[in-house]
Amino acid sequence: MTRNWRDLSYLQNGTSKQKTAKQAIEQSAIMQRLKEFDPVLAGTIPLGIDIADSDLDIICESYDLDRFAATVRASYAAYEGYKEARLLVQDVPTCLISFFACGFWFELFAQPRPVTMQNAYRHMVVEHRLLLLGGPDVLRDIRQLKQNGLKTEPAFASYFHIPGDDPYQALLDLEKWTDEQLRALVRR
Repeated sequence: MTRNWRDLSYLQNGTSKQKTAKQAIEQSAIMQRLKEFDPVLAGTIPLGIDIADSDLDIICESYDLDRFAATVRASYAAYEGYKEARLLVQDVPTCLISFFACGFWFELFAQPRPVTMQNAYRHMVVEHRLLLLGGPDVLRDIRQLKQNGLKTEPAFASYFHIPGDDPYQALLDLEKWTDEQLRALVRR
């Protein structure tokens, strides 16, 4: 049930948006240019729950955010809407860079921790498991909640009636659940 999220070949057999995303990723050469930062496509497009304005979220591992920013800037600073920001995300120094290229907004997110330990990746893995267990109706309904204005994690928390005040943390709490426990959640 797990997927190798580093291997983007799954996109070529996916939705039309996933196929177009794969082309944009290849045309921009983003994965090659960021290879040293272990880039992974995360978010709604890999899961097939994207909506019209979904962007390409690429999470990266960098222990030198200045070097990460310089690497991105060297290749993409001239692109439309290029912006860089530094912020703390749950007390973790983060570099966030966005720009428009090849028909998509790219949002690059780098932190000094492995991508598999970053919340975006962890959320995606749990969401993928829920979607596989729930089937096409869940996929359609989650996408509809997103089209109605909910962000991804709140949409999952709402749809599956996951308790807690923080839907982002509530999804992380499901990481250790077995497939049987998740199946029971999906059936409720």
